[in-house]
Amino acid sequence: MKSESAAEWIEVHIKTSTIGIESVCGRLLNMGITGFAIEDAEDFKKFLNDKSGNWDYIDDDLMNLKNCGSKVIVYVPNDSLAGENINSIKAEMKALKDYDSAGEYGDLEIELKHIAEEDWANNWRNFFKPLTVGDKLLIKPSWESADADESRTVLEIDPASSFGTGQHDTTQLCLENLEKHIHKGDRLLDLGCGSGILGIAGILLGASWLTAVDVDENAVKTTKENILKNNISTDCFQAVCGDIISNSELRSKIGGNFDVVVANIVSDVLIAMSVYFKGFLAESGILIISGIIKQRKYEVIDVMEKCGFRKNKVIESEDWVSVSFSQNDAGGD
Repeated sequence: MKSESAAEWIEVHIKTSTIGIESVCGRLLNMGITGFAIEDAEDFKKFLNDKSGNWDYIDDDLMNLKNCGSKVIVYVPNDSLAGENINSIKAEMKALKDYDSAGEYGDLEIELKHIAEEDWANNWRNFFKPLTVGDKLLIKPSWESADADESRTVLEIDPASSFGTGQHDTTQLCLENLEKHIHKGDRLLDLGCGSGILGIAGILLGASWLTAVDVDENAVKTTKENILKNNISTDCFQAVCGDIISNSELRSKIGGNFDVVVANIVSDVLIAMSVYFKGFLAESGILIISGIIKQRKYEVIDVMEKCGFRKNKVIESEDWVSVSFSQNDAGGD
Protein backbone atom coordinates (compact mmCIF):
# COMPACT_ATOMS: atom_id res chain seq x y z
CA MET A 1 0.00 0.00 0.00
CA LYS A 2 2.94 2.33 0.53
CA SER A 3 3.63 4.74 -2.30
CA GLU A 4 7.04 5.09 -3.88
CA SER A 5 6.67 8.82 -3.35
CA ALA A 6 6.58 9.53 0.38
CA ALA A 7 5.10 12.97 -0.23
CA GLU A 8 1.90 11.32 -1.51
CA TRP A 9 1.23 9.43 1.70
CA ILE A 10 0.89 10.01 5.41
CA GLU A 11 2.30 7.22 7.55
CA VAL A 12 0.12 6.64 10.60
CA HIS A 13 1.77 4.85 13.54
CA ILE A 14 -0.64 3.45 16.15
CA LYS A 15 1.14 2.59 19.39
CA THR A 16 -0.22 -0.48 21.13
CA SER A 17 0.89 -3.66 22.91
CA THR A 18 1.42 -7.23 21.74
CA ILE A 19 -1.99 -8.23 23.08
CA GLY A 20 -3.60 -5.14 21.56
CA ILE A 21 -2.43 -5.70 17.98
CA GLU A 22 -5.33 -7.98 17.08
CA SER A 23 -7.94 -5.52 18.38
CA VAL A 24 -6.31 -2.56 16.62
CA CYS A 25 -6.19 -4.46 13.33
CA GLY A 26 -9.81 -5.54 13.82
CA ARG A 27 -10.91 -1.94 14.19
CA LEU A 28 -8.97 -0.94 11.08
CA LEU A 29 -10.53 -3.78 9.08
CA ASN A 30 -14.00 -2.65 10.19
CA MET A 31 -13.15 0.76 8.73
CA GLY A 32 -12.26 -0.84 5.41
CA ILE A 33 -8.49 -0.51 5.92
CA THR A 34 -7.03 -3.81 4.77
CA GLY A 35 -3.36 -2.90 4.32
CA PHE A 36 -1.14 -2.35 7.35
CA ALA A 37 2.22 -3.31 8.79
CA ILE A 38 2.91 -4.62 12.29
CA GLU A 39 5.99 -4.08 14.44
CA ASP A 40 6.23 -6.06 17.65
CA ALA A 41 9.15 -6.51 20.04
CA GLU A 42 7.85 -10.01 20.77
CA ASP A 43 8.76 -11.01 17.24
CA PHE A 44 12.38 -10.08 17.92
CA LYS A 45 12.42 -12.03 21.18
CA LYS A 46 11.12 -15.11 19.38
CA PHE A 47 13.79 -14.61 16.74
CA LEU A 48 16.57 -14.45 19.33
CA ASN A 49 15.22 -17.52 21.09
CA ASP A 50 15.16 -19.56 17.89
CA LYS A 51 17.93 -22.09 18.56
CA SER A 52 17.68 -23.63 15.11
CA GLY A 53 19.63 -20.84 13.42
CA ASN A 54 23.27 -19.82 13.57
CA TRP A 55 23.47 -16.04 13.35
CA ASP A 56 26.84 -14.37 12.82
CA TYR A 57 25.28 -11.03 11.88
CA ILE A 58 21.98 -9.29 12.57
CA ASP A 59 20.90 -6.32 10.46
CA ASP A 60 20.69 -3.04 12.39
CA ASP A 61 17.04 -2.54 11.39
CA LEU A 62 16.17 -5.93 12.82
CA MET A 63 18.21 -5.23 15.94
CA ASN A 64 16.16 -2.08 16.50
CA LEU A 65 13.04 -4.24 16.93
CA LYS A 66 14.35 -5.13 20.36
CA ASN A 67 13.25 -1.73 21.68
CA CYS A 68 10.58 -0.80 19.18
CA GLY A 69 7.54 -1.56 21.31
CA SER A 70 4.45 -2.63 19.43
CA LYS A 71 2.69 -0.64 16.74
CA VAL A 72 0.44 -0.96 13.74
CA ILE A 73 1.28 1.20 10.72
CA VAL A 74 -1.12 2.27 7.98
CA TYR A 75 -0.62 4.55 5.00
CA VAL A 76 -3.19 7.24 4.27
CA PRO A 77 -3.20 9.04 0.89
CA ASN A 78 -2.32 12.70 1.37
CA ASP A 79 -5.38 13.91 -0.53
CA SER A 80 -8.72 15.60 0.14
CA LEU A 81 -9.79 12.81 2.50
CA ALA A 82 -6.58 12.72 4.57
CA GLY A 83 -8.03 14.73 7.44
CA GLU A 84 -11.25 12.69 7.49
CA ASN A 85 -9.42 9.37 7.38
CA ILE A 86 -6.89 10.24 10.09
CA ASN A 87 -9.61 11.60 12.36
CA SER A 88 -11.63 8.46 11.80
CA ILE A 89 -8.65 6.32 12.86
CA LYS A 90 -8.12 8.53 15.91
CA ALA A 91 -11.77 8.20 16.88
CA GLU A 92 -11.60 4.42 16.56
CA MET A 93 -8.49 4.21 18.73
CA LYS A 94 -10.10 6.44 21.36
CA ALA A 95 -13.16 4.20 21.41
CA LEU A 96 -10.91 1.15 21.76
CA LYS A 97 -9.00 2.79 24.61
CA ASP A 98 -12.28 3.58 26.39
CA TYR A 99 -13.27 -0.08 25.98
CA ASP A 100 -9.90 -1.31 27.29
CA SER A 101 -10.59 -0.71 30.98
CA ALA A 102 -7.70 -2.98 32.00
CA GLY A 103 -5.20 -0.98 29.94
CA GLU A 104 -3.91 -4.06 28.13
CA TYR A 105 -3.80 -2.50 24.66
CA GLY A 106 -1.17 0.17 25.30
CA ASP A 107 -1.66 3.92 24.97
CA LEU A 108 -3.14 3.69 21.43
CA GLU A 109 -1.64 7.08 20.60
CA ILE A 110 -1.13 8.07 16.96
CA GLU A 111 1.99 9.52 15.41
CA LEU A 112 2.16 10.85 11.86
CA LYS A 113 5.18 10.59 9.57
CA HIS A 114 6.08 12.33 6.26
CA ILE A 115 4.12 15.36 7.43
CA ALA A 116 4.31 17.10 10.80
CA GLU A 117 1.40 16.61 13.19
CA GLU A 118 0.97 20.36 13.50
CA ASP A 119 0.91 20.79 9.71
CA TRP A 120 -1.51 18.17 8.42
CA ALA A 121 -4.62 19.82 9.92
CA ASN A 122 -3.87 22.93 7.87
CA ASN A 123 -2.61 21.17 4.73
CA TRP A 124 -5.85 19.27 4.12
CA ARG A 125 -7.64 22.60 3.82
CA ASN A 126 -6.11 22.96 0.38
CA PHE A 127 -8.30 20.06 -0.73
CA PHE A 128 -11.54 20.94 1.07
CA LYS A 129 -13.68 22.75 -1.51
CA PRO A 130 -17.45 23.34 -1.73
CA LEU A 131 -19.24 20.03 -2.34
CA THR A 132 -22.78 19.24 -3.50
CA VAL A 133 -24.49 16.30 -1.81
CA GLY A 134 -27.84 14.82 -2.74
CA ASP A 135 -30.44 17.12 -4.28
CA LYS A 136 -30.44 19.94 -1.75
CA LEU A 137 -27.14 20.50 0.04
CA LEU A 138 -23.96 22.45 -0.65
CA ILE A 139 -21.27 21.85 1.96
CA LYS A 140 -18.41 24.30 2.31
CA PRO A 141 -15.73 25.35 4.80
CA SER A 142 -15.77 28.84 6.26
CA TRP A 143 -12.79 29.96 4.16
CA GLU A 144 -14.67 29.28 0.90
CA SER A 145 -17.60 31.31 -0.43
CA ALA A 146 -20.78 30.18 -2.17
CA ASP A 147 -22.12 31.83 -5.31
CA ALA A 148 -24.61 34.58 -4.66
CA ASP A 149 -27.24 32.79 -6.76
CA GLU A 150 -26.70 29.40 -5.10
CA SER A 151 -30.06 27.59 -4.92
CA ARG A 152 -28.96 24.75 -2.66
CA THR A 153 -29.06 24.88 1.13
CA VAL A 154 -25.56 25.94 2.22
CA LEU A 155 -24.04 24.08 5.15
CA GLU A 156 -20.83 25.58 6.53
CA ILE A 157 -18.54 23.17 8.33
CA ASP A 158 -15.07 23.41 9.85
CA PRO A 159 -14.26 19.95 11.21
CA ALA A 160 -11.18 20.97 13.25
CA SER A 161 -9.96 17.66 14.69
CA SER A 162 -13.33 15.90 14.49
CA PHE A 163 -14.56 13.58 11.80
CA GLY A 164 -16.95 14.95 9.20
CA THR A 165 -16.49 17.31 6.25
CA GLY A 166 -18.92 15.54 3.94
CA GLN A 167 -16.08 14.37 1.69
CA HIS A 168 -16.15 10.77 2.90
CA ASP A 169 -18.53 8.25 1.29
CA THR A 170 -20.08 7.28 4.64
CA THR A 171 -21.01 10.88 5.42
CA GLN A 172 -22.39 11.55 1.95
CA LEU A 173 -24.49 8.38 2.03
CA CYS A 174 -25.88 9.34 5.42
CA LEU A 175 -26.70 12.85 4.21
CA GLU A 176 -28.48 11.45 1.16
CA ASN A 177 -30.57 9.15 3.34
CA LEU A 178 -31.26 11.95 5.79
CA GLU A 179 -32.39 14.26 2.99
CA LYS A 180 -35.01 11.69 1.95
CA HIS A 181 -36.43 11.18 5.44
CA ILE A 182 -36.25 14.49 7.34
CA HIS A 183 -39.43 16.60 7.47
CA LYS A 184 -40.28 20.05 8.72
CA GLY A 185 -40.67 20.05 12.50
CA ASP A 186 -38.93 16.69 13.06
CA ARG A 187 -36.91 15.95 16.19
CA LEU A 188 -33.47 14.57 15.26
CA LEU A 189 -30.95 12.57 17.29
CA ASP A 190 -27.36 12.28 15.98
CA LEU A 191 -25.34 9.57 17.74
CA GLY A 192 -21.61 9.95 17.16
CA CYS A 193 -21.94 13.52 15.92
CA GLY A 194 -18.25 14.16 15.07
CA SER A 195 -18.17 17.63 13.52
CA GLY A 196 -21.96 17.98 13.74
CA ILE A 197 -22.49 17.86 9.98
CA LEU A 198 -25.45 15.44 10.01
CA GLY A 199 -27.34 17.26 12.73
CA ILE A 200 -26.74 20.63 11.12
CA ALA A 201 -27.99 19.28 7.80
CA GLY A 202 -31.10 18.01 9.54
CA ILE A 203 -31.86 21.42 11.07
CA LEU A 204 -31.22 23.24 7.79
CA LEU A 205 -33.53 20.78 6.01
CA GLY A 206 -36.38 21.44 8.41
CA ALA A 207 -35.88 19.66 11.74
CA SER A 208 -36.99 21.73 14.72
CA TRP A 209 -34.77 20.08 17.35
CA LEU A 210 -31.37 18.36 17.41
CA THR A 211 -29.72 16.32 20.13
CA ALA A 212 -26.10 15.58 19.22
CA VAL A 213 -24.07 13.02 21.18
CA ASP A 214 -20.43 11.93 21.00
CA VAL A 215 -17.97 10.12 23.28
CA ASP A 216 -15.30 12.71 22.40
CA GLU A 217 -15.49 16.03 24.26
CA ASN A 218 -13.67 17.77 21.42
CA ALA A 219 -16.28 16.53 18.95
CA VAL A 220 -19.07 17.96 21.11
CA LYS A 221 -17.24 21.29 21.32
CA THR A 222 -16.67 21.35 17.54
CA THR A 223 -20.32 20.45 16.91
CA LYS A 224 -21.52 23.38 19.00
CA GLU A 225 -19.17 25.76 17.17
CA ASN A 226 -20.31 24.53 13.76
CA ILE A 227 -23.98 24.74 14.68
CA LEU A 228 -23.58 28.38 15.65
CA LYS A 229 -21.63 29.10 12.43
CA ASN A 230 -24.77 28.08 10.56
CA ASN A 231 -26.86 30.66 12.45
CA ILE A 232 -28.88 28.02 14.27
CA SER A 233 -30.45 29.21 17.50
CA THR A 234 -29.24 27.73 20.79
CA ASP A 235 -32.93 27.03 21.51
CA CYS A 236 -32.92 24.37 18.77
CA PHE A 237 -30.26 21.93 19.99
CA GLN A 238 -28.27 20.32 22.74
CA ALA A 239 -24.87 18.64 22.36
CA VAL A 240 -23.75 16.22 25.06
CA CYS A 241 -20.71 14.04 25.69
CA GLY A 242 -21.01 10.42 26.73
CA ASP A 243 -21.42 6.78 25.74
CA ILE A 244 -25.03 5.65 25.36
CA ILE A 245 -23.97 1.99 25.48
CA SER A 246 -22.61 2.11 29.02
CA ASN A 247 -24.41 5.14 30.47
CA SER A 248 -28.08 4.57 31.31
CA GLU A 249 -28.32 8.02 32.89
CA LEU A 250 -27.26 9.57 29.59
CA ARG A 251 -29.86 7.52 27.72
CA SER A 252 -32.53 8.83 30.09
CA LYS A 253 -31.29 12.40 29.61
CA ILE A 254 -31.50 12.06 25.84
CA GLY A 255 -35.07 10.80 26.09
CA GLY A 256 -37.17 9.47 23.25
CA ASN A 257 -39.84 10.29 20.68
CA PHE A 258 -37.31 11.33 18.02
CA ASP A 259 -38.63 11.31 14.46
CA VAL A 260 -35.20 10.47 13.04
CA VAL A 261 -32.15 8.85 14.65
CA VAL A 262 -28.93 8.92 12.66
CA ALA A 263 -25.67 7.14 13.48
CA ASN A 264 -22.62 7.23 11.20
CA ILE A 265 -20.07 5.19 13.13
CA VAL A 266 -18.66 1.69 12.46
CA SER A 267 -20.35 -1.70 12.30
CA ASP A 268 -19.33 -2.98 15.74
CA VAL A 269 -20.55 0.16 17.50
CA LEU A 270 -23.81 0.16 15.52
CA ILE A 271 -24.38 -3.44 16.59
CA ALA A 272 -23.64 -2.57 20.21
CA MET A 273 -26.09 0.35 20.02
CA SER A 274 -28.80 -1.65 18.25
CA VAL A 275 -30.75 -2.57 21.40
CA TYR A 276 -31.13 1.11 22.35
CA PHE A 277 -32.31 2.62 19.05
CA LYS A 278 -35.99 1.77 19.56
CA GLY A 279 -36.03 3.53 22.92
CA PHE A 280 -35.03 6.79 21.25
CA LEU A 281 -37.49 6.65 18.36
CA ALA A 282 -41.09 7.75 18.00
CA GLU A 283 -43.44 4.97 16.88
CA SER A 284 -43.25 6.08 13.25
CA GLY A 285 -39.61 7.17 13.50
CA ILE A 286 -36.84 6.42 11.03
CA LEU A 287 -33.41 5.00 11.87
CA ILE A 288 -30.53 5.87 9.51
CA ILE A 289 -27.16 4.16 9.95
CA SER A 290 -23.93 4.45 8.00
CA GLY A 291 -20.23 3.62 8.28
CA ILE A 292 -20.85 0.01 7.27
CA ILE A 293 -18.35 -1.72 4.99
CA LYS A 294 -20.00 -3.83 2.26
CA GLN A 295 -18.61 -7.07 3.65
CA ARG A 296 -20.66 -6.55 6.84
CA LYS A 297 -23.84 -5.14 5.28
CA TYR A 298 -25.99 -8.25 5.76
CA GLU A 299 -24.64 -8.86 9.26
CA VAL A 300 -25.61 -5.37 10.42
CA ILE A 301 -29.01 -5.45 8.67
CA ASP A 302 -29.77 -8.82 10.27
CA VAL A 303 -29.01 -7.44 13.75
CA MET A 304 -31.28 -4.42 13.18
CA GLU A 305 -34.10 -6.63 11.92
CA LYS A 306 -33.80 -8.85 15.00
CA CYS A 307 -34.19 -5.67 17.08
CA GLY A 308 -37.55 -4.98 15.46
CA PHE A 309 -36.63 -2.82 12.47
CA ARG A 310 -37.72 -3.16 8.85
CA LYS A 311 -35.21 -2.28 6.12
CA ASN A 312 -36.30 0.60 3.90
CA LYS A 313 -33.54 1.93 1.66
CA VAL A 314 -29.98 0.74 1.12
CA ILE A 315 -27.60 3.08 -0.68
CA GLU A 316 -23.99 2.26 -1.48
CA SER A 317 -20.85 4.00 -2.69
CA GLU A 318 -17.48 2.35 -3.26
CA ASP A 319 -17.06 -0.01 -0.27
CA TRP A 320 -19.55 1.73 2.02
CA VAL A 321 -23.23 1.29 2.85
CA SER A 322 -25.97 3.34 4.52
CA VAL A 323 -29.36 1.87 5.44
CA SER A 324 -32.62 3.40 6.63
CA PHE A 325 -35.12 1.45 8.74
CA SER A 326 -38.68 1.78 9.99
CA GLN A 327 -40.00 0.00 13.05
CA ASN A 328 -41.91 -3.20 12.32
CA ASP A 329 -44.99 -1.93 14.15
CA ALA A 330 -44.98 1.39 12.26
CA GLY A 331 -46.45 2.37 8.92
CA GLY A 332 -44.63 2.18 5.58
CA ASP A 333 -41.66 4.27 4.55
